[in-house]
Amino acid sequence: MSARWKQTATSEELLNRAVQNFKATFNVEPAGVYSAPGRVNLLGEHIDYCGGTVLPFALPQRTFAAMAPRADGQVRAVTAQGDAGAAASGGEVKSVALAEVEPGKLSGWLSYVAGVPWAMEQESLGSLGTLGADIAIDSSVPLGAGLSSSAALECSVAVGFDDLLSATDSSRERLADTDSGRAALATACIRAENEIAGASTGGMDQSISLRAQQGAVLAIDCRDFSVKPLTIDVDSAGLAILVIDTRAHHNLSDGQYAARRASTEVAREALGLSSLRDAFSGTPTLAAAENLLADWDSRVESLNLPDSVDRGVIRDALHHVWTEIARVEECVALFSGGSVSAETWARLGELLNGSHDSLRDQYRVSCPELDLAVDAARVAGALGARMTGGGFGGSAIALVPSNEVEYLAESVAAAFEKADFTQPEFLVATPSGAAGKEG
Repeated sequence: MSARWKQTATSEELLNRAVQNFKATFNVEPAGVYSAPGRVNLLGEHIDYCGGTVLPFALPQRTFAAMAPRADGQVRAVTAQGDAGAAASGGEVKSVALAEVEPGKLSGWLSYVAGVPWAMEQESLGSLGTLGADIAIDSSVPLGAGLSSSAALECSVAVGFDDLLSATDSSRERLADTDSGRAALATACIRAENEIAGASTGGMDQSISLRAQQGAVLAIDCRDFSVKPLTIDVDSAGLAILVIDTRAHHNLSDGQYAARRASTEVAREALGLSSLRDAFSGTPTLAAAENLLADWDSRVESLNLPDSVDRGVIRDALHHVWTEIARVEECVALFSGGSVSAETWARLGELLNGSHDSLRDQYRVSCPELDLAVDAARVAGALGARMTGGGFGGSAIALVPSNEVEYLAESVAAAFEKADFTQPEFLVATPSGAAGKEG
């Protein structure tokens, strides 16, 4: 069974397409073109909103936004990946007055676009006044694949508005010129997604899209969003990270993600913690996580939990969150010591496996397609595999020997054909750079 490899446009092609779409739609040249990457999360799923550390890296696949300022406070936008899959040379123009943007008012992709300048003003990152923008969007980040297409869209627009604001005010420094400024832009994008788009996000996706470093995995401590680059050099080890897009599309605004997050909030409030990460008194380990669970079991009846809460669901959520936090800490330690051996890579594979098993069995955010992708990859020789992203569909990743990538992809494709699932698509992930101005 031959594997289907994702055919995505190059950055140069996307830039040119975005510019041509902009000119065809708005009859003027754009003032600038901005891009932001999608991401893969190596390890640390569903713990960004619990104060854990996560290990994402940026993908080469990017979203491009060609933009020009307007003086009437309107945002007019067109996308080559619209709700109905509009063609790159046209498509429906959607518009909104920024003064009218507020939570609950917008839906669809325009909410991710217009929510960004709204959130930037809410965060005091710039006074928009009557500034608006015409925007043409094009992207190679797969939609609904769990690779953070929404954050790539938000972050490309954020660096664009950051640039337009500074162009109209010579005293304002571009936030994108510093890491602290990029962290502030990420905060605005998080607000845009949570409050305007209505899709719950913990902030990992926006942080990596704006703060990624070429060739590095970024350890992001989600308590304060401090970052530490990690060199996890799979190429030198003769390995590769294979992304398997199951093409079982997910939608994080449908309530399931929010329900899982709500269960962790119930536990956090019952324990009186600022974050579930703070339950650990020292460095998180798997043994310490088991001790925390035993302590929870001994105290659960005395805790002030709402009667409507399923205590088993809460316990399972804690099991995933605490063990996942510990898995990430172990991974960071493995790749912070200098020497990396075959045993190090084997242990990383085990951590990936443990993460997926927990997401499937305790957090219950997997699905049959993701489970089959992971199981088939493991059987075919992957050192480890797991779902990546919010779940309920989307993508899995597998750590595989470089010389077996094709065989492993074909094995997964054959398993999908046997199960009568839609054929998956594959790409090899390489850590890439952050959002920025392209032209």
